Amino acid sequence: MLNVISGLLAGGVAASTNSYESIATVTVGTAQSTISFTSIPSTYKHLQVRGLTRGTDASNGGVAVYMRLNGDTASNYSNHGLDAFQGASANTEAFGNANTTYGLNFYQPSAGNTASIFAGGVTDILDYQNTNKYKTTRSLGGYDMNGSTSGYNYIGIYSGSWRNTAAVTQIDLICSAGSFDTYSKFALYGIKG
Repeated sequence: MLNVISGLLAGGVAASTNSYESIATVTVGTAQSTISFTSIPSTYKHLQVRGLTRGTDASNGGVAVYMRLNGDTASNYSNHGLDAFQGASANTEAFGNANTTYGLNFYQPSAGNTASIFAGGVTDILDYQNTNKYKTTRSLGGYDMNGSTSGYNYIGIYSGSWRNTAAVTQIDLICSAGSFDTYSKFALYGIKG
């Protein structure tokens, strides 16, 4: 099922399972605030990051997973989202942020939420080697607290841009508050053209 969803994100139609090649995988052993993929090969059409994550922050709300490309910390990013969440009450939101210092991938549960719940998220970085245009990302992510109303259940779709024409050679994934908890995992895939 994940490959079908990933394929839909990558190009509008389901890609065959041999269209994806594993580049690198990181499993968090000790909590850390940033996960980096470096020396990304230039042999693919698109990149995809898949995550199963949880944060260490003591809050019981969703904690964002941010992304920076090529170590750029300037206000060169925009992000947009449409998500639904439920805690003591349910709500939806649509938002857009311009001139931020990060892209937004998805939200994850934190230490204040039900134990052992992890978010799942998939983010595509489109045309990452094309030096004639800015880079675009799109993400799908969420988690469910097994019916608990302590904290929030999230599902959302997000998009973003990095206003730079450089080829992407590094991806930094950042926990917006606290750190990525032990056993959080990110995998980087190359998508063939």
